[in-house]
Amino acid sequence: HVATSMSKGGNPSQSATTSTSKGDNSSEDDSLTHIEAMNMVRSQLAQIIKSDPLLCDLPPEITLDEINSQIALEYGQAMVVNVRRADDKVLSVVVTQNATVLDLKHAIKRHFLLKQTREGGPTYLSWRYVWRRYWLYFDGQKLTEDNRKLREYNIRNKDEVTFVKRLRQK
Repeated sequence: HVATSMSKGGNPSQSATTSTSKGDNSSEDDSLTHIEAMNMVRSQLAQIIKSDPLLCDLPPEITLDEINSQIALEYGQAMVVNVRRADDKVLSVVVTQNATVLDLKHAIKRHFLLKQTREGGPTYLSWRYVWRRYWLYFDGQKLTEDNRKLREYNIRNKDEVTFVKRLRQK
């Protein structure tokens, strides 16, 4: 009987084997459970992220989208749009340079859901309700057309967009 598993703390391409003979009742097993392996990978990934000068300010439970956004920012392929909420909190959202208003809305949703998940808050929110009740404003103009590019509204890197409650129309 031969068991093969990833060696602890070693290179994933290397493997450790443990063999037992039929007459030996004590079996030594170096294999990891799935949960142990995932925890080890998360821990090593967090250490890599902490030591990387480009990624060091990202949270340890990073998603692939967040890493790609940070890299795109570094290479000038993306921009940060600050979104001021009604309670004066500001969300920093990353979108591509040629993003549309709809892309910005999706980025706001993704940012909010990640934040709520990490803080343990409610993760469901009716975004249809939010977009029916609030406008996004930039420099006194409503961002009403989802398919228009942000640059058509003259929104640039680190500009601030504001949530403004829609007035009832009679």
